[in-house]
Amino acid sequence: MINKNSKIYIAGHKGMVGDACWKLFQKKGFNNLVGINSKDLDLRNQSETFDFFKKESPSVVIDAAARVGGILANNSFPYEFLIDNMQIQNNLIEASYKTNVRKFIFLGSSCIYPKDSPQPIKEEYLLTSALEETNQWYAIAKISGVKLCESIFRKKRQFISLMPTNLYGPNDNFDLKTSHVIPALIKKFDKASSINSDVELWGDGTPLREFLHVDDLCEAIFFSVINEMNEHIYNIGSGEEFSIKEIASKIAQTVNFRGKINWNNKFPNGTKRKLLDSSKIEEKGWRSKIKFEEGIVRVYEWYKKNKKNA
Repeated sequence: MINKNSKIYIAGHKGMVGDACWKLFQKKGFNNLVGINSKDLDLRNQSETFDFFKKESPSVVIDAAARVGGILANNSFPYEFLIDNMQIQNNLIEASYKTNVRKFIFLGSSCIYPKDSPQPIKEEYLLTSALEETNQWYAIAKISGVKLCESIFRKKRQFISLMPTNLYGPNDNFDLKTSHVIPALIKKFDKASSINSDVELWGDGTPLREFLHVDDLCEAIFFSVINEMNEHIYNIGSGEEFSIKEIASKIAQTVNFRGKINWNNKFPNGTKRKLLDSSKIEEKGWRSKIKFEEGIVRVYEWYKKNKKNA
């Protein structure tokens, strides 16, 4: 039984998801939390990871540690995205399995599903056809983690994989070379607004995307930790879907950007549509609460206060 005294190790506790999880679990009264910086523990190193687990003996592990990035980063560093993520997750999963961790939460991504999946995407569509080429490296790493957790779940162990849709929130990565679409748009529009310039965006703006605030994901993680889960994989989505043009317009309005948006269709759009079917976990009792417009306002307020370090 997981309770407020259970030791919970949050891998990647300084990242966007890990930090939000840490704050939520503390708010819920779970204070036996463990986190360690990457400079003190390299999760790509098996012996270091196993030594850490033997020392700490956590009851719960939340794997929020990963190398992440947008289309440009995935295309530019395929080897790094594949090897780093596989090493991190394999070491965490194996150490958790061999030290009898009671609950393991593996965080994946909606990019694990085929490029041309029927919509909305159900969990069973995994591995039914080809992946989106631009982020296949990250996707393949995450798929291997899902299958590894599934193999342990079959042994009646609670190794659960959660597949969130596109995330955004405080502590996101705002580096334009490696960021995802929401932080990139916020930074671009904010900068352009301050110097009264126009903004160029990739593609034609037609792809449809679903976004989830990181605090909603953390509520799903908490829900999965304290409840017995009867499936090994669950989609985590908001159910809200917008075109990239609509998203850009909403962010431009929030930032008070008054310039012109120029769409450069020489660059790829990515997948045309990617909406998750989150009915499995919704039937268990979890549901997204933060609407997109509210979430964007909250993130932009955070960004304005933390712009120098974001």
